[in-house]
Formats: sequence, C-alpha cells, structure tokens
Amino acid sequence: MGFLYSQLCQSLPLPTQSHFGKTVVVTGSNVGLGKEAARHFARQGASRVILAVRNVDKGQAAVDDIIKTTGRTKETVQVWPLDMGDYKSVERFVDRAKGELDRIDIFLANAGVATMTFNTVADNEEMVTVNFISTFLLVLLILPKLKETARKFNTRPTLTITSSEVHGHTNFPEKAAPTGQILNTLADKAQANMAERYPVSKLLGVFCVRAFAMRYPACSYPVTVNCVNPGLCHSELARHLGFAMVIIKAVLARSTEVGSRTLVHAASAGPESHGQYLSDCRITLPSDFVLSAEGAMAQERVWDELLQKLESIRPGILADL
Repeated sequence: MGFLYSQLCQSLPLPTQSHFGKTVVVTGSNVGLGKEAARHFARQGASRVILAVRNVDKGQAAVDDIIKTTGRTKETVQVWPLDMGDYKSVERFVDRAKGELDRIDIFLANAGVATMTFNTVADNEEMVTVNFISTFLLVLLILPKLKETARKFNTRPTLTITSSEVHGHTNFPEKAAPTGQILNTLADKAQANMAERYPVSKLLGVFCVRAFAMRYPACSYPVTVNCVNPGLCHSELARHLGFAMVIIKAVLARSTEVGSRTLVHAASAGPESHGQYLSDCRITLPSDFVLSAEGAMAQERVWDELLQKLESIRPGILADL
C-alpha cells in the first residue's frame, strides 16, 4: 500500500533551487531520469552540466535537446564518454574530470542496468558490475575531487547514487556464502537467481552508502553522500524486463520528468542526508532487512569485499579518500 500511495498520491515538488556557478555531472544521462535531471540542473543555472554516457552519439542528441529547451550553450552542457561496464573507462573518466574540471559540486551516479539474462561484464554478472562495483569504483575515485571543491570554494558538494525501492524485495540469498565469497557467488552463473539480481544489486549499493557514512561521518567529511529511490518511472531501464512490466508501468509509473525531481532533490540535499536513503523527496528508512542485525552483518561483509575488489582494480584507491 505504501508503494501505491507513493506512486499515485504523492506530489513531488518541481526543483527551484539555484545551481548558479556549479558544475554538475550526471551519469547514464542520454535518456530517461538522468537526462531529465540534467535538464533541471541546466535550467537551474549550473555553469557546466556534463552528461557521462556510454553512447556519445546518443549523449550528444540529449545535449542538443537540453540546449534547445533551456536556452543554454554548448559550453554549458557537454557529453563525455563513460562505459560503466569497463573499469578502465571509469578510471579514464575520473582522470579527465580531475584534470579538466576546476570543481564538481554535484555528482549524480545514475547509470544502471536491469536485465533477466545472466551476462558477464568485466569480471562479474552485468548488474553487479555496473550497478555496484563500477559505481563505487567511480564514487571512491571521484570523491577526492569533490573534497578539493569543498576546500577551494568553501562549499559542500553532494554525491548521489540512484537506488531503488526494490532493494527491499530480496532476502539476499548470497549472504549465506562463505566468508569473503559474496562477490564470487554473485559471479557464478550456476547459482544466480536472476529474478532477484536487480534488487540485490541495489541492496548492495544501499549497504555501502551506509557503511561509507559510518566510517566518514558528515561532521568530519566535507562531501554529502546519499542514495535515492526515484520510484517506478517511465524510463529505458526496464526495457528488458518483459511485457508484464510494460503493463505495470502503464498503470502506475511516474513520468520521467516527475521521477527525475527525486534525483535533483537528493543531489541538492545537505549534510542531514549523508548516508541516508531518500524517497519521495525526503529522507526515509531503507528496508527492514537493511535495518536488522542480520542486515548489519551482511553490510559489513559486503563493504569489506567491495574494498578488496576495488583495491585489486585500482591499488591505493583509499589513499586520498
């Protein structure tokens, strides 16, 4: 009932906050929620809005559309290549951002994938790679740039990860894996439950946003890190999930623009949202499992495995965090 009330009865405010002078990066922004969020940031006066996308041609089409509807310039709204299925692409993107951008005030890690087919990308199942491992590789690599922005410009940047309410739709069966073997279990096609894999990939992200904030609290860390549930929206994300999802979305889904308001709200939020899960443009509680003692134990295991994984991809990744 809470889901139905949220989808059908909640009125989400149109973003009105000024972002004049700020630099904003939105990943997964050639279509859908990311594109509409980028449009809002451009409309709100951001000095630079970067659409980080895998397909540069589609990204350029999105840039042209945003420029047309907001009256901004090509210097303001730009497209940069970023393939979340390729760890080297993530590293190249971050290196470019550190070299070419004087500041990053908002980083919206929105890129994601949903599928019912087991595909190995990089060295894990695709949704685990894109929605979790690459996302946090990107997050931990880009945070030093946001910290630098905070110091140089006396501001508090925000890094937001797009999550989902479905993180609560799994009992996380992989938690039964032996110590240190959760990610390896997720990479095993023979053990994969693809009906739960997208929820699991989003649960892992909620875990690690919370684990990060526990270790780097708002009182001592100059960047706000949070995650946001946009609700069920009309977007490209669920295009591989079958006809039943098409019917459900036709009845219940928010428009893409309305859903994007939740992303803009979270990415504009202050330190009170650090480590928090936001939904319907407010701080809310994550799933009961996340809040349980069992969930807390799983969270610590996932965080430890993530750091070990990221260290193997980029040695010394925590040095400047």
